[in-house]
Amino acid sequence: MNKKRVVITGLGVVSSIGIGKDDFWANLIRGKSGISEVESFDTSNQFTHFGGEIKNFKPGDFLEKKKVKLMARASHLAVAAAKLAIKDSGLDLKKLSSIRSSICAGTTGGESQEIEAMDVIWSKIGHDKVRKWSIVQYPVNNISSNVGMELKAKGPNRIFTTACAAGNYAIGYGFDLLQLDKADLIIAGGSDAFSYLSFTGFNQVGAVAPEKCQPFDKNRKGMMVGEGAGMLILETLDSALKRNAPIYAQILGYGLSCDAYHMTNPHPDGVTACMVKALKEANIKEEEVDYISAHGTGTKHNDKAESAAIKNVFGSRKIPVTAVKSMLGHTMGAASAIETIACCLSLKEGILPPTINYETPDPECDIDCVPNVARKQKINVALKNAFAFGGNNSCLVLKKYA
Repeated sequence: MNKKRVVITGLGVVSSIGIGKDDFWANLIRGKSGISEVESFDTSNQFTHFGGEIKNFKPGDFLEKKKVKLMARASHLAVAAAKLAIKDSGLDLKKLSSIRSSICAGTTGGESQEIEAMDVIWSKIGHDKVRKWSIVQYPVNNISSNVGMELKAKGPNRIFTTACAAGNYAIGYGFDLLQLDKADLIIAGGSDAFSYLSFTGFNQVGAVAPEKCQPFDKNRKGMMVGEGAGMLILETLDSALKRNAPIYAQILGYGLSCDAYHMTNPHPDGVTACMVKALKEANIKEEEVDYISAHGTGTKHNDKAESAAIKNVFGSRKIPVTAVKSMLGHTMGAASAIETIACCLSLKEGILPPTINYETPDPECDIDCVPNVARKQKINVALKNAFAFGGNNSCLVLKKYA
C-alpha cells in the first residue's frame, strides 16, 4: 500500500504566553515567561505559589454565551484552539460537516475543575445543589465531544488520556486515520485547564519548583503546573495542494513505547526505544535529525533520563534540544500538542526557541539546550518527545515541507 503523505496545515494555540500562533511564536522566540502568581485559587496552604495560568482568555470570544455555560474550561480552551487552527488553515468551518472530519484530542486531567466545583458544592451546601449539567460535563471524553459538536465534525471522535504524552498520541492516531483513508481531515491536539487537583498533587510529591522551571540546569528544582490547548489541522498532501492550503510541516511517522518500570520515574531504555521506533517508522537516519523538541519538564529524573536517551540514540553529536516548558510550565495533555506547534513554526521559520532560566550546566545533561536566547538555524527534520506517568512515551518525526 502506498502511504499517503500527511501534512499539517493549521495551527491553533491558547497558552500563557499567547493566544493564536502569531502571539505565541513571537513571545516564544523572545523567551517570554508565562509563569505568574496563581490566581485561580488560594495557594497559602501549598509549598509553591506560581504556575502557568492563562490570564487573558475569554471563552465568549469563541463560543456563544449559552454554550460557554454548558462547557467547562478545558473544553473552552480546546474549542478556541480548534477554531484558531481552522481559521489559520483557510478552511470553511461550515463545510466540516460535509466531509469526514475527525477529532483526536489528548488530556491528563479532563474537566477536573468541574469535579472540584461539584465537590465544593456537595460538601458545603448539599448534593441536591450540584449543577445538573456538571454531571455530564466532567467525563474526559467531553473535551473531544464538545469540539466535535461545536465544529459539526461527524467523523471518528477520540480522546486520549495518556497523560503528558496524550497530545502526541492524538496526533499520531490522526496521522494513521489519514494514511488508512479513514478520514479526510483531522483536528488533533490536546487540552488541560489549570486545576487545584493537579497543583496540589504535584506539590505533594515535591515536583514543583518554587518560582521558575529550569530544564537541564544542574540546580533545577522541578516543573511548573500550567494550562493550555494546542490543535493542529492534519490532511493529506493531495488535499492540502488541492485547496492551496498553507503547509507547515510533513509528519513522517511516530513511535510509542512503555517503560514498564516506574509510575513516575522515566527509564532511559524506554525513551530510547521510543525515539528509535519513531525514526524507523519515518525511515529517517539519526544523522538526518536537526533538532529535538524535548519533553524537558525540569525535574531531576526526567531531564536526566531524556538526556541519557538522546545520548543513546545520537552518541556524542550535539543536536539542539529545546524545552519550552521553561516558559509555559507543564500544560499536561496539551504539552506535546503545543510543542508540536512550536516545532512546526521552527521548521518553517528556521528559528529555534530557547530554553530559558538556564544558568549552570549539568554533566548528567550534557546537551545543547539552546540556552536563554533563540537561535537562527536551518532545520529539515525535527523530533518531538513526550513522556508520561506510567512510562508512556511518544515521539513524532516532522519534516520541513519542500
